[in-house]
Amino acid sequence: MDMHTSNLPWLSLLMLLLLTGAGLTALAPARKARWVALLTALTALAVTLLIVIGFDSELSGFQFVESKPWIPTLNIHYLLGVDGISLLFLPATSLLFLLVILASWNAIHSLSKLYFALLLLFQAVVIGIFTSLDTVLFFLFWELSLVPLYFLITLWGQGPNRRYAGTKYVLFMMTGGLPLLLAFVILAIQPDGSYIFNYPGLISVIGENRYQTAVFFMLLIGFGVKTPLVPMHTWLPVLALEGHPATLATIVGLKLGAYGILRFVLPLLPETALSYQWLLAGLGIAGVIYGAVAALSQTNLRRLLAYASLSHVGLVVVGLATFTSQGLQGAVFQLLNFTLIASGLFLLTGFLQQRVGSTDIVSLGGVAKSMPLLTSFFLFLGLASMGIPGTSGFPAELLIILSAFKAYIGVGLATLVAMVLGAAYFLNTYRRAFLGPADREAVIDAVDLKNRELLMMVLISLLVLVFGFYPQAILDIIASAESNWRIIVPTGM
Repeated sequence: MDMHTSNLPWLSLLMLLLLTGAGLTALAPARKARWVALLTALTALAVTLLIVIGFDSELSGFQFVESKPWIPTLNIHYLLGVDGISLLFLPATSLLFLLVILASWNAIHSLSKLYFALLLLFQAVVIGIFTSLDTVLFFLFWELSLVPLYFLITLWGQGPNRRYAGTKYVLFMMTGGLPLLLAFVILAIQPDGSYIFNYPGLISVIGENRYQTAVFFMLLIGFGVKTPLVPMHTWLPVLALEGHPATLATIVGLKLGAYGILRFVLPLLPETALSYQWLLAGLGIAGVIYGAVAALSQTNLRRLLAYASLSHVGLVVVGLATFTSQGLQGAVFQLLNFTLIASGLFLLTGFLQQRVGSTDIVSLGGVAKSMPLLTSFFLFLGLASMGIPGTSGFPAELLIILSAFKAYIGVGLATLVAMVLGAAYFLNTYRRAFLGPADREAVIDAVDLKNRELLMMVLISLLVLVFGFYPQAILDIIASAESNWRIIVPTGM
């Protein structure tokens, strides 16, 4: 696998920038802390855009590679790099955290310095997850992500059981981390007694490990908890009600578990994954159908969006399970959509919560009369999540559905049924929550989106439209990594 270095350690500088910004934010006066965080997030976004501009989609392999010995006796390195699969997650992550900082601008009143500092720390860790090319380094960042998230959930959550929700989330993730670490260790041990922890090295020795089936299931469970896959999803609905909407936007928008399946499970264990293709497809379909059906019965917008994200991430797994070029492209595209569409919807529910004091559907109704802008953007992003043509959701879902039909017609039909259910739960909920007469005083007196919030939603909507009408800008970059993904086109499931 080719690896291309650069003159400057851009990826390390990006993480150092975020860590420095987090420290300065924690030390700054309370009134200036959010401005320091905003400046840091803007600079980080600019750096990620420079990395995208400097990326050569004509080259295969990893670019912007940085390698330094870390634990030489075990052949563990500080190894970073990006390819066509991970590259676009950098600006998507930076944009998401910038939006979360803006959304939290006037919503955090206690310990605000710590809140914004933890956001930047979390962003630095997420960048590390997307760029790590050494499994030990990846696992370090993977586990470190729990630290800021625990405090973001327990200290600033809006539900009475937020501490329970934060503890449950961390325990689930730590439990999932155990099989991950064990799988990485088993993969690293070679027949001659040497160790390989670096990702390109593991790719080069595919098929030489005797415990591939066990490793496959350990990785699938470890990443499946965070994805989440059914039935390992029970932490998500709880967190949807108890956590802060801005924090939920980062968790829902960053499907790190699905990225782990995409990055590690399928490329490192292609033959085993193909043997259990029926299981991957089944887990994907189970999530798609279960999430859509569960969303139909929800009486709270945030729980509905949580189950909707469960359904959509199931669609991502279906795309990966097809082992086709179209399935891979659609899955990555859909993961990028989460940072715009799903996160945007959660941010809007946060704005609604601030104004009305609740996201229970029974407490809403008539929102369109007092908040027409918020209502309009919610409808637009909801339609985008349904894959309406002209939005970025359409090419992603179309690629996945076509690849599903190519692999097996039953899987394709199941995804179409889920799309119909998705339209049903969204339109029904939208009618009940936003249309009709306004009965509650809190709804009648609510103020529509402010300039800062309006700017955020306009930016998200424009990007959804741009990538909806010109998806090739994303697909060309993804295509540059396909040769390293070792795609296998099956004859049937």
